[in-house]
Amino acid sequence: MRADLALDTRAAAADRPAKSGFRWVVLTLCFLIYLIAGADRANIGVVVPYMKKEFELSNTDIGALASLFYIGYAIIQVPFSLIYQRFGVRWPFSLAMIATSIATFCMGFAGSALQLKIGRAALGVAEGPINIGILTIINRWFPPQEKGTATGVFMASIKAAPALVPPLCAFIIYHFGWREVFFVFAVPGFALAAAWLLLVRDTPQGSRFVSEAELTQIETGPGAAAGKPMPAHKEMPLLDRLIRARICTPLSTTRDVLCSWDVWACAIGYFFMVGIAYAIMTWVPTYLVTVKKYPLFAMGFVASTPWIGAIIGNVLGGLISDKLLGGRRKPMMLLTSAATIVTMYGLIYSPADPWLLALLFTATGLLLNLGYSTFLVYPMGLTTKEKTPLAAAIVNTGGSLGGAFAPFVVGVVLDWASWDAVFLFLASTSLLTLLTVVSMREPIIRAAVAESARR
Repeated sequence: MRADLALDTRAAAADRPAKSGFRWVVLTLCFLIYLIAGADRANIGVVVPYMKKEFELSNTDIGALASLFYIGYAIIQVPFSLIYQRFGVRWPFSLAMIATSIATFCMGFAGSALQLKIGRAALGVAEGPINIGILTIINRWFPPQEKGTATGVFMASIKAAPALVPPLCAFIIYHFGWREVFFVFAVPGFALAAAWLLLVRDTPQGSRFVSEAELTQIETGPGAAAGKPMPAHKEMPLLDRLIRARICTPLSTTRDVLCSWDVWACAIGYFFMVGIAYAIMTWVPTYLVTVKKYPLFAMGFVASTPWIGAIIGNVLGGLISDKLLGGRRKPMMLLTSAATIVTMYGLIYSPADPWLLALLFTATGLLLNLGYSTFLVYPMGLTTKEKTPLAAAIVNTGGSLGGAFAPFVVGVVLDWASWDAVFLFLASTSLLTLLTVVSMREPIIRAAVAESARR
């Protein structure tokens, strides 16, 4: 891999533009790719009532469909982080995108509940490497002062998908049928895989579209190309005491990463937060149809509103973390977990009026996602760039298992109790997130330490 990177770097150096901002083009492509991946996983939430009727599925079966996706997603995380570390991101990432589109397409041909479950597990395995690949690219292509914002934009894409998917699925189902949803959603991934191969390299040094000025900016921070020094860590002594901020040496070995409580605590917190998000993604359309008795298009509108709030929350949370909090990640994690306790409990008393419920769901999505992306940025501040894929894979594995756990538990709860019990369960998991995040350190990497992190 190192030889390939050196070859790319030498080839690119001879043909660099005078000016560029190509990292934002790369981020746009990351956004589109994860938007399509999110749509491929979210479409089942809208299709569930139709599959349930055709295959006579119980609520537990529906929960299992959601869980099998995330089990497959979790299994592949750490192995693929090692593949990225060994072979780079470019080709393995593109193959994962193609596999995701193939798995989505095949879901449309399912003829039994068993085939549906196999298809969802296969989709999870295919899509699993995409998240870690994008996080690896963001860590390599963005300076520390922009990583929170870039990750917030990237994570907004997975929330934009459920906002767009319900109305689009409703249109396809109304005019064609539920199977055609999977056929249509499979197409864009092939085109984006080709675009990735053409435009993106593993590092900005290996890209001919990146200028020397932008390279300097990526390596040392905004303003560096104009001779301005990298800004010092913003002093906030009271906040730092509250969040247990510590000057840290970046974790530089596999052993360091595997033995770090901060990494595992972040993974546990992300386990619960992803569980809440994907319980909402999987079950809210069914809740709106069966409990609120909304017709198809009203369901599509209201089901999209948590994700409109989520898009705003992810981007806003990344900006606040980078710009106002000086790169601190824990405050937004704490805010999101505390606020979500309140919103999940509040949903027990949700109004019947679609517009009021849409407003409540929008607020729920916004508050849930203010700190959502910071769980994935957090490992970047703990590790060297070489070990970030492994730390991110551990955190994302935790999230994947949470995505498998919560929707399945919701299905079991609904077979035995009510939606009030579901919202109480989700509120309790957010409380566990809050307690876990409190135990973590907030890493501060100053100039001398940051230099070793860039190596």
